[in-house]
Amino acid sequence: MATSESRMERVFEMAFASVYPHYVAKVEKKGRTKKELDQVLRWLTGYSPQGLAGQIKRKTSVRTFFEEAPEVNPNAHKITGTVCGVRVEDVAHPLMRKLRWMDKLVDELAKGRAMEKILRT
Repeated sequence: MATSESRMERVFEMAFASVYPHYVAKVEKKGRTKKELDQVLRWLTGYSPQGLAGQIKRKTSVRTFFEEAPEVNPNAHKITGTVCGVRVEDVAHPLMRKLRWMDKLVDELAKGRAMEKILRT
């Protein structure tokens, strides 16, 4: 397995519950709320509030988090821009693209972007 592939696999196997507190801290540090974060994550994945909480409680992997997502939002393809110097729309691996979409939405929330724009409405 190539080095970049093994790095991706490690990321995919991380518990979503271990990433989530970092997202919460990032948005709260910038004056946004956990409730807004959850709204953004639910918009992307289709999880209900209980479904999102269940994924966190079960400590599912990032891979499982997306595999069990009820429905990735049909407007997710409208998420563009860069995360960590990588253009989101150029990410070829489907699971990594979803992860980058999630990172981009969290970044937008933390930067104070209006919720209507974040949710591509």
